[in-house]
Amino acid sequence: MAKKVISDPKNLLVLSEDNHLIAINKRPGDIVQGDKTGDMPLSEVVKLYIKEKYNKPGNVYLGVAHRLDRPTSGIVVFSKTSKALPRLNKLFAEKEAKKTYWAIVKNAPSKSQDTLTHWLKRNPKQNKSYAHSKEVPDSKKAVLEYKVIKKLDRYFLLEIDLHTGRHHQIRAQLAAIGCPIKGDLKYGFDRSNPDASIHLHARKLKFVHPVKKEALEIVAPPPNDPVWNACC
Repeated sequence: MAKKVISDPKNLLVLSEDNHLIAINKRPGDIVQGDKTGDMPLSEVVKLYIKEKYNKPGNVYLGVAHRLDRPTSGIVVFSKTSKALPRLNKLFAEKEAKKTYWAIVKNAPSKSQDTLTHWLKRNPKQNKSYAHSKEVPDSKKAVLEYKVIKKLDRYFLLEIDLHTGRHHQIRAQLAAIGCPIKGDLKYGFDRSNPDASIHLHARKLKFVHPVKKEALEIVAPPPNDPVWNACC
């Protein structure tokens, strides 16, 4: 059974906040923006948090600059001002934000560290991307670097730096080298996690603040479960 979607702003895990930005540690199962499920999205919970914390009357402004897949956890940054949002959008669109992920896999990759390059083709009906070793029609180039940073009893912890931001990129590329992420049935792991999560976590985000022009580094602790706890 999937985790209950967060709806109480008191349960938000706030990592960083100023007048322009707020960074949340998203739990697996939460959706960043509304979708066909009708579940309350994280964006609305953050609005409630801001409204209550600052006793704001009327509607609260909040801009969504990027997203994480529903079963994934980790850092999501929202804009609190209309001034910051287009700058934040540009920053993510132009890959000026350095994203680092953690992934737990059962199979050891053939190399302890490597750069993976694939061509990903998305199948919208399946909501899935397929990784190809060569360019195929309607595919997009996907590049990431990984390294094994810890060996657990039954799993391996990989740290991943994204060079491109494609649909399900990490999930598809790791599956393509025989290392599907723990719990990720869609990409070949043998069983799901009880809470429908996958062990993929947006661990670190580094960028220059779009308004203050100061360097920011945000780090998110992974979810509280036995496997993640063994990594920290």
